[in-house]
Parts: sequence; structure tokens; C-alpha cells
Amino acid sequence: MPLEDGDPVRWRGQQVNSEVSGTPLPGGTGDPPPRSTPAPDSSRTEAMAEGWEPGPALGDGDVTPRGARQQAGQEPGRHEEALMAELSELVQKVVKSSSWWERHGVDISILACSFLLLPAGFLCLRSAQAIPFLVGVLTLGVVHHTLTVKGSHLASHNALTESKSWGKVWAIFFIELCSAFTAEQATYNHVKIHHGYTNVIGLGDSSTWKLPFLNRYIYMFIAPLAVPIITPLVALDLLRNVEWKAALRTLCCMFLGLYCHYWLLLHVSGFQSPWSALLCMLLTRSLLAHPYIHVNIFQHIGLPMFAAHRKPKRIHLMSLGVLNLPRNALLDWSFGHSLISCHVEHHLFPSLSDNMCLKIKPIVSQYLKQKKLPYNEDTYASRLRLFLQRYEELMVHAPPITELVGIQ
Repeated sequence: MPLEDGDPVRWRGQQVNSEVSGTPLPGGTGDPPPRSTPAPDSSRTEAMAEGWEPGPALGDGDVTPRGARQQAGQEPGRHEEALMAELSELVQKVVKSSSWWERHGVDISILACSFLLLPAGFLCLRSAQAIPFLVGVLTLGVVHHTLTVKGSHLASHNALTESKSWGKVWAIFFIELCSAFTAEQATYNHVKIHHGYTNVIGLGDSSTWKLPFLNRYIYMFIAPLAVPIITPLVALDLLRNVEWKAALRTLCCMFLGLYCHYWLLLHVSGFQSPWSALLCMLLTRSLLAHPYIHVNIFQHIGLPMFAAHRKPKRIHLMSLGVLNLPRNALLDWSFGHSLISCHVEHHLFPSLSDNMCLKIKPIVSQYLKQKKLPYNEDTYASRLRLFLQRYEELMVHAPPITELVGIQ
């Protein structure tokens, strides 16, 4: 979604900004960024955010002083808009030349395959032997996260279909029935706020994931197990903000989705007691909760953050405040490319499907690097070490939040 007009910006303070994880930041020295640019750590985040001031953006190797640019008749902000327009044109050519299968079919097939795996998962849980039982748990866990994370995320952006009516249907199905959340609030908080104000303090900075009263190990490794319990509770609280008809629909869908899961465990998988069925529900629904929470914080927190009145233009906001993780077969399938290795591409073009984000990734990365704009990439292990080492800075001493953001 288009961002509000903001001041044109440029990077200031080479001594502060040019040394990030041993590599120069674009705009600090004028050199193009390396192929894999590690994310800046939190000790420099505040200095980075304060380091932006009105002036021309760096791009096309252009380091002309601001006064010279204004004398040449170029209005501030036009250069940034031209960069985004040029990149959008390049991406649009790829989208128009792509088939329906590439635009939507690949991701729909992944979701369909997940549905087809459900009977096998429930039947495997009938076995008294350990290996088939574990296969059933793993199958249902992966299927659950594919439907609730990948399906809900694509549906919230209407990336599963080009029809708005069907997009609404899929959003209700994946977000409310499968994920036990409210579609209206999920779409508003994620699409309108998080995407519209990425890393803007108090709005789109993913700070809903910060729980400063927990220590680092409990937060990173134990608290994610509670996500299946917390999610519907948060949804119930948010129903106060929607119309009563939408609230009633959400309650019905949430109850139906949870009860169907519970009923199938009792009558298909053969669980003998309600508590054992509920425990299995918790186990399968929290199977990939750890990477789900980790990915949400790794890709934004610790990167430059901005005040609402001083946020940069869209292309700078997304290139500075978003990070890509490496491809991972399990997470690519369950979460989708747009949440893992193509998160930068997704924030620049949020209406594209996971497969299309993967297809435009070479174009976007090459363009940003050519224009000397950041293209943040880091490994999962590296980000995990960073958050464990600098947890106090990144997660405890965090700006206060005013909106719920980051719900996928």
C-alpha cells in the first residue's frame, strides 16, 4: 500500500553508519553494498534513526550536494519517487509476462497439498507405535502452519486470487477458521499498519512481539509454545473493535475450526480422553511456533527505526527496515518465500504471491544494489546469536507501542 508522503532523506554520519558488522553501508561511503549485507545491530539503531535528515537520496551513483541538485531544478523527493517507479515498472513487466500458474497456481497447489495430507496425519496418530505417531504429529504440525501462516498471510494481502470477493472468502477461511483470529483486525494490523509504517516507532515496528518482562531464554525458547493459546485470546479481545456481525462470524469460525480439530483427534485419531486430544492440539499447533516468532522479530527489530514525522520515502523505508533470511525448505513451504528469503521483495510489492516474490527477487536485489540502496540479508543462526547477545537492547529497552502490529 502506498505510504504517506514524507520528507526526502539521505544518510548522515559516516563514522556512525559506515561500520556495520564490518561492512560499509550504502550511502556511508558511496560504495555499492556487498552481496550479503548483514543487518545493523541495535547499538547503532538509535543513531541510525537520528542520522536521517532532509536531503536528496543516494542513487545511480549520484552524490551531488543538495544545493547543486536544487540549483539544477530537481525538487526534493522526486528522485526517490522516480526510483520506486522505475523498480515498479521492471517488476510489472515480469508480472505481466507470468502465467496464472506462476502468479497464483504454485502457492494454491501448496495449500491444496497440505489439505490432502490432513487425513494421513490424523490416521497416523491412531498408531500405538512411536514412529508412525511422530510422523502424524509432524504432518499435522507442518500442515497447520502452512494453512495458518502461509495461507493467512497470502489471504490478508489478497495474493491468492485476483478477485476481491474470493479474496475475502479466503481471508475468512484461513485467518478465522484455520488460525482462530479475526480477519478484519489481522488485515488492518498487518497490511495497513505494519506494511504501511514499517519500522516507524509506535506503529509498524513489530513491537507487539517484545515482552520485556521475560528473560531472553524464556522468550526465545519457551514462550512460543503458548502461541496457540494466546492467539484466540488476543482475537477475542480485538473483537471489541469490529462490528457485531463480523464479531459473531469470527466467533463461529473460530469455534468451528478449533472444535473440528478436537473432534477429528477423538473420532479419527482415536484419542481416549479430552485432555490427551487437547495436548496433541497444542503440540501440533506449536510445532513451528519458535521459528514463527523468531522470523517476526529477526526481519525488522534491530534495523533502523524512524519517527512518524521523519520516515523516509517508501523505497528507502523498505530497503532499510526489512531483512531477508536464507532459503529453507521447511520454512519456505510452511511460511512462504515472502516471509523468509523474499521479505524485502514482499514489503516493496505486498500484493504478489510467494512464488512471484521469488521470481522478482533477482531483479529487486540487483536494482537496489545498483542504486546503492541497502539490501539486508543475514542467516537465521546469526540473527539468533545477535538477539541472545543483545536481548536487553533489542527487546527490553524498546520504544513503547501504540498499535498491535506484526500479526501474520
